Amino acid sequence: MPTTRELSVRMEDQPGALGKICRGLADRGVNILAFQSIPSAGKGVVRLIVDDPTEAKSVLDNLKVKYDEAQVAQVKLPHRPGELARAASKLGEASVNINYAYCGIEPGSTEPFLIFGVADANRAAKILEEAAKAARA
Repeated sequence: MPTTRELSVRMEDQPGALGKICRGLADRGVNILAFQSIPSAGKGVVRLIVDDPTEAKSVLDNLKVKYDEAQVAQVKLPHRPGELARAASKLGEASVNINYAYCGIEPGSTEPFLIFGVADANRAAKILEEAAKAARA
């Protein structure tokens, strides 16, 4: 999966806010595969990769939670020293700036996947897939 949809949720930075969103997703059977939370000026920004984005958006709409949707680059890399360095370096060599990154894991897998927020997710995904192939060779 070279690119995937990411949901960025804006919420109040207060106790229970994240739990409410996660509970709503869980109650509808949506599995969170990757997650990042960042406080910003009294608010929180939570980035999510889920197994069912359509259902997740329905949950967020029902909760009246504001969110944005974006395409992000995703790559699975072997879990060993230097793989993140290799992937990030390949993007840098191609003049692709990484705006943010985080990781997750798919159910039943032992390899992490990395999410890269970049301006051109499709281009970054091609570069990252080449890096992943080279890592497995």
